[in-house]
Order: sequence, then structure tokens, then C-alpha cells
Amino acid sequence: MTTDKPFDAMFSGVIGQEYQMLKLICPFATEMSRLVGEIVGAYCERQNTQQTVVELGGGTGITTLAILSAADNLKVLSVDNEPIMQSQAQQSLRDWVAADRLSFSSDDALSALQALPSDSVDILASAYTLHNFHIDYRRQVLAEIYRVLKPGGQFVNGDRYALDDISVHTRSTQREVGGYFKVLTEINRLDLLEHWIVHLFNDESENHVMRESVALAQMADVGFREIELQQRMEVNALVTAIK
Repeated sequence: MTTDKPFDAMFSGVIGQEYQMLKLICPFATEMSRLVGEIVGAYCERQNTQQTVVELGGGTGITTLAILSAADNLKVLSVDNEPIMQSQAQQSLRDWVAADRLSFSSDDALSALQALPSDSVDILASAYTLHNFHIDYRRQVLAEIYRVLKPGGQFVNGDRYALDDISVHTRSTQREVGGYFKVLTEINRLDLLEHWIVHLFNDESENHVMRESVALAQMADVGFREIELQQRMEVNALVTAIK
């Protein structure tokens, strides 16, 4: 982590190569991707025109596929600056690219957003991306999300939203870590266990942790309305808002 790259780059290594393992060690993550797709699909079904969706942190394409499968009247721009992960998505989702439903950007989130015109995007979707950002970078990203969304456009984010009750949050995180150990020691992947534990320290650090009340207040500060935390599963939560 540097000031030149204020977002977590650990996904360029072992975690990025074996990100599918997340389904085993954190099943809530898969469910959150499904829920993001469900919310996007419900929004698109209420519209009569083609909808433009920008996905931040497309990764290996788990959430991307959930979004693409949710409705026929949407096209997705998937943004991810980690080539190891994006190459997996490009391979597994190549049929969607061929159908002109999906395109990719290898820029970081802020640069990709800054390149888009104001009021040009119907939906901005993300899963497990914003929590990786340094708090100052995240604030800039939220402001850009608001700028590029059309009036009435929707922001949907399934992510790690730390609980305001720190004791409850700590116990929840401890249970999560216990799950990492159980799954990864049983399959003798101590190398991957080490990387996920190191990554978790980054998530929980003061300059990264995305505390629920603070995060929702930041969204209100940039102008979002109808901000709702619709689901919570331990430290994971689904948040939606309207421009």
C-alpha cells in the first residue's frame, strides 16, 4: 500500500490466483454477489430501455455473472486493475463479451470513474471492493459514483461494513477467522491461509475499515438519498442508495 496506489493490491498474488476459494472460506460472499445481481435485476426490470451498469472491482467475474444473468436489458462495464483476476473473468465470461453485453476496463476505480461523463450511468454495482480502499480514496470514489450516475440511478454495494458495536464486530471477525482456519488447514493450504489473514489485517486497519455509520454518512454527504442497509450477514452487508 502506497500513496500512489491507495487500494489493496494483494489480489495480484496468491489470493487473486485462487479467489474462487473465497466461496469455501466465506460463503456469505457468494450470497452477497447473488443479492447484488438480484437488486440490479429488479431495477432493470422496472425500466423500458437498455441500462448501463458499471461494476467496480469485477475480480474473477462472480458478481459480474450474477448481474448479467439478472436481466436482459443491461450492459456491463467491469472495472478491475488486477490483471490476474480480470483475465479469469475475461475467459469465463467471453460469451457475454461476444454478445456485446460485457466490456472490461483495467483502470483503477477512481480513474475509470473519472473517465466517464456525468449523469451517464444507470447503475453502479460493486461487491467486496470499496472496503479495500484507503478512506480518503474511498471518499473520492463515492463522490465520483454520485457524479456519473444519472438522476434516479442506483448504487448497490455488497461489502464488508464493520458493525458500529466494536465488541460484536470483533466476535464476528473472530468467527470468520475460525472459518478460514477450519477450511484451509483441512486442505493443507497454509500458504493461502497466511495471505487471507494478512489481507484481513488490512481490512481491519483504521485507515481502511468501513464502519457502517461512517460509511452511510459519507454517502449522504455526497448527495445520495434513500440509503438503505437491506441485509446484514455478520460483517457483510448490502447497501443501496439513489441519486
